[in-house]
Amino acid sequence: MARRTARAEQVSVTREAILTAAERLFAEHGVYAVSNRQVSEAAGQGNNAAVGYHFGTKADLVRAVARRHAERIEVLRERALVAAGDSTDVRDWVDCLVRPVTEHLAGLGSPTWYARFCAQVMTDPVLREIMVEESMVSPALRQAVEGLNRTLPELPPEVRAERGQMVRLLILHTCAERERALAEGAPTARATWAEAADGLADAVLGLWLAPVGPAR
Repeated sequence: MARRTARAEQVSVTREAILTAAERLFAEHGVYAVSNRQVSEAAGQGNNAAVGYHFGTKADLVRAVARRHAERIEVLRERALVAAGDSTDVRDWVDCLVRPVTEHLAGLGSPTWYARFCAQVMTDPVLREIMVEESMVSPALRQAVEGLNRTLPELPPEVRAERGQMVRLLILHTCAERERALAEGAPTARATWAEAADGLADAVLGLWLAPVGPAR
């Protein structure tokens, strides 16, 4: 029993080391520029087959990294939903989308790689589908989107879809760029992640509430 427990603990430690190494390397260099061998070496594993043994394919590894962060973000979004309640203010629902992400990044300490990891993954059509699938299993995210949709002004369907895409990109890349700047010790527009969330929420709100120009 003790031997099995020790083995299970060692496996857990190894998996965590691989996930940490993969997240960092994928964030800094891109998913397909990094080999399983490089991930294994960065994780301190003498066996170059460690990544495949513990996670399978590179797509499986990407999914595992995403899931590593999902539970904490879900908890933070559930808290935001409680705060929003039955609000009819668009800003409250924008906060439900923005702040769980920035709060999670703030809670990870520094440096972090998760936002840049997401930005890298979302550039690949196949891996992007994995991230979309993982996000859509989140009940809290679905509730936040439903709340936002209830409070938005009437928009043509094509405009709503277009702005939804813009909002996703804005949140993703703003967080990734701030994360990169912090990792490099470069200046940032806002001193803290909480302040960055304020500016990001302002921009997202402006996107959703911008007037719709005449059809051309």
